[in-house]
Amino acid sequence: MKFKFPNIGFNRSLGIDLGTANTLVYSKKHRRIVLNEPSVVAVERESRRILAVGNEAKEMLGKTPDTIVAVKPLSEGVIADYDVTEAMIKYFIKKVFGTYSFFMPEIMICVPIDVTGVEKRAVLEAAISAGAKRAYLIEEARAAALGSGMDISVPEGNMIIDIGGGSTDVAVISLGGTVVSKTIRTAGNNFDADIIKYVKKTHNLLIGDKTAEDIKIKIGTALPLEKEEVMTIKGRDLIMGLPKTVEITSEEVREAIHDSLMEIVECVKYVLEQTPPELASDIIDKGMTMAGGGSLIRNFPELVAKHTNLTVNLAENPLESVVRGAGLALDQLKILRQIEKAER
Repeated sequence: MKFKFPNIGFNRSLGIDLGTANTLVYSKKHRRIVLNEPSVVAVERESRRILAVGNEAKEMLGKTPDTIVAVKPLSEGVIADYDVTEAMIKYFIKKVFGTYSFFMPEIMICVPIDVTGVEKRAVLEAAISAGAKRAYLIEEARAAALGSGMDISVPEGNMIIDIGGGSTDVAVISLGGTVVSKTIRTAGNNFDADIIKYVKKTHNLLIGDKTAEDIKIKIGTALPLEKEEVMTIKGRDLIMGLPKTVEITSEEVREAIHDSLMEIVECVKYVLEQTPPELASDIIDKGMTMAGGGSLIRNFPELVAKHTNLTVNLAENPLESVVRGAGLALDQLKILRQIEKAER
């Protein structure tokens, strides 16, 4: 009797955006994102046994008993807990391909521009240990530029601002290479922390990361709105110690995240100041592009444009630009060879 293989195909290459907040997986075969889940793992505290990963684990954040801890194994875009990261990657690969593992995938993983050699090796080793046949690395900024539709192979200046969960990469790319770049550890997670701190100080209310993220998404804004918005939030009263409900406005959220927003603006200005004149001329003509989840703060592109006097465009799918770029890089064998050579 002839065994029939499942219809999984032989082109099993994956692009992975291993983000601090979310992990996205792009399938080269299907030409689309096949997985998008939080980079969270629930672990049994003593045995270190993995109990849940992704969406299921995120639901446990702030709600686990003492014996279980829900952790984010990546911090500021790099691996903070190797074993848990390996388990997370293995889980996501298995979820994409099912239980069949006859043909191991090739994986392109995105990393921040300024990661060290040790951090790069940790990512590659985690991917190989998780079951990858071969693993490559690509800078998040370059991946975001590719995924945003930029032609970075031409001798022209292309400027990308990639605001993730744990870090922001700003880069000017020409002829496929990074000419000027800067990475700062201010990004989407900082906005959440800013909101938690503000609510605690102003309203004497303690809220969790999930509530802060909801506030940021629903009423967060970088510039004043014509009509300010209001949101009802719940938390624990720091004075009475009891559950409490308060209202917070979009104006308050803007005040809370203002300093972090301006740190990113200053990073953009720094990169512009270091850009060679000919490439700066191209950027004046074409503008710059913002990608990543942090760029979705309302009016953020307008804030950057206001402080740089340049056109600022938002990528068509900011949340997906980096992982799509990683997938596109898999099609470019020349880039793969360059990356592999650089890692030797």
